[in-house]
Amino acid sequence: MPTYLYKNLETGEIYELVQSMRDDPYTTHPETGVPVKRILARPAIAFKGGGFHANDYRPAEPKAKEPKSGGGSE
Repeated sequence: MPTYLYKNLETGEIYELVQSMRDDPYTTHPETGVPVKRILARPAIAFKGGGFHANDYRPAEPKAKEPKSGGGSE
């Protein structure tokens, strides 16, 4: 089950609470009963630098055709 971040509205303390994705967000802390609000968390990854898409996903450039040797036999 996923972990969600909740903020205590009285003290500002942040909690991690585990609950099903199908459940409604908590309005009170399940153990203490204090009012809480679900907050958004930043993703754990960050893409930095230039051109991830352009560098990694561009099609391969066609190779130059090598000239065939003239059909002379020895």
